[in-house]
Amino acid sequence: MPTVVLTGFPGFLASAFLPNLLSRLDVATSVTCLVQSHYRPLAERRAAEISASNPAWKDRVRLVEGDITKSGLGLAGDEAIQLRPETREVYHFAALYDLALPRPLGMKINVDGTVNVLDFISGCSKFQRLHYISTCNVSGRHPGNFTENNLIVGQRFNNFYEETKYLAEVEVQNRMKQGLAATIYRPAIVVGDSRTGATQKYDGPYGALYWILHCPRIAPMVTVGNPRKIHVNLVPRDFVVSAISRLSALNTSGGRVYQLCDPHPSTVDELYSIFSEATGRRLVRFPVPAALARGAFKYIPGVRRATHISPESIDYFTHPTDYTCDNTLRDLAGTGISCPAFRDYAPVLVRFMREHPEIGAEAMH
Repeated sequence: MPTVVLTGFPGFLASAFLPNLLSRLDVATSVTCLVQSHYRPLAERRAAEISASNPAWKDRVRLVEGDITKSGLGLAGDEAIQLRPETREVYHFAALYDLALPRPLGMKINVDGTVNVLDFISGCSKFQRLHYISTCNVSGRHPGNFTENNLIVGQRFNNFYEETKYLAEVEVQNRMKQGLAATIYRPAIVVGDSRTGATQKYDGPYGALYWILHCPRIAPMVTVGNPRKIHVNLVPRDFVVSAISRLSALNTSGGRVYQLCDPHPSTVDELYSIFSEATGRRLVRFPVPAALARGAFKYIPGVRRATHISPESIDYFTHPTDYTCDNTLRDLAGTGISCPAFRDYAPVLVRFMREHPEIGAEAMH
């Protein structure tokens, strides 16, 4: 049976994407989810829930244990032999999203893992297209506009997550130059679902929200850089999933890069106002040099634990890059799929945080 391989399941984006993928594939095509062994129980539960939601999807989701960090994707011999001729497309979501990840771990998962996926594809005789999930943050701290045509622009990086995702996309684009059929999707900073608020972890901007929600009426907030000039580009999970589902179904999207970002992102100043409105707290702002703020959250005992604000996230409040998304806007025009304004769904994210205090900030890996 022809199959589409999905990596990153049962992670945050891949789990939400699987129903969309099943809904557009013909009934003769299955989806093979490459799953790490320690996530097998969770993957089985999520796959069962998804399959149960639509009778037409029964028996069309197959879980295969593997590991992108290993040669041949860590597949057992028989699995690899069977899977290669069946594979028509690959959606490569798997990556380690952690702003504080050590470089060797980022290289192993984000870069080597992507190269192993590319090598696996090279042995698939009937392969049609790779759909690679990158990130807008391959831009690093490039000043000014970063377009969908940009990649290697001499940028420096905020952290090893950005650097290793950049190096991984370089590998993908090099294979595309050699003839690989592929489409690249670059989400901006992904937050929870705009309709339900659902998210898998509280990191990035959620640190500030956590702190604000735990202040009774007035929340003291550090500001760095120029909050009226710097933009923070946030996108909800449902927009990212819907956009990838729609764009990946287009024959014309082959060979293109799509930046899945907010074309009208909030400034830091606007973001703080939105946080204040959504939480019902008054924010009192204290301007502090960025290096001092980063050091305080990193080195002063108890500060990070009390606020849940990571020192790595401070860099995104002085981030000098703005993102354009001409390909995305053009190819989604008339579909009804667009990035909602953060102001419109921020209350939904806050409500979810209030109702689910048990969720932490740890990444799946």
